[in-house]
Amino acid sequence: MNQQAVIADNITEVLTKIIEFTNARQKILTDNINNVHCFGFLPKDLAVNEFSDLMEAAVDEHVRNQRLIMCDSQTITFGADGFFEARPVIDNFAKKLLDENKDEYIELQINKLLENAINQRLAAELLCQRQDVAGSPFGQG
Repeated sequence: MNQQAVIADNITEVLTKIIEFTNARQKILTDNINNVHCFGFLPKDLAVNEFSDLMEAAVDEHVRNQRLIMCDSQTITFGADGFFEARPVIDNFAKKLLDENKDEYIELQINKLLENAINQRLAAELLCQRQDVAGSPFGQG
C-alpha cells in the first residue's frame, strides 16, 4: 500500500471527525438557546477539551508512526467503519448562568456557537484543500 495515500487518509479522517464533532455541537448549542425559557431545562455541551486531547493524541501518533489511532474517552467513542459518537454532558457553568442571568447565558451560547463555527469552517476548508490536492494531476500533496 502507498504510504503517502495512508497518511493522506489519516489526515482526512481527523478532519472528518472534527467536522462531525462540530456539527453535533452546533445542534446542542442551538438547543441550549431554543430552550432558554423551558422550565427545568439543563444546558448541555460536548466535552471540547476531551475531544481536542483525543485529536491531538491521534495527530501525534500520525506524525510519529504514520498511523492513525483514535482512542475512546468517557464521552467520545470511535468505532469501525467511521462510527463516531460524542455524548453531551450537562454544562454546569451555563446552568448557573441560565438561573442567574439569561442575557449572559445567551451571550455564552452565542460565543460558543461562533467558536464552533470557526473550528468547523477551518476543518472543512482544510478537507476541501486536501481533496483538491489529492485529485490534482500532480499527485498527492
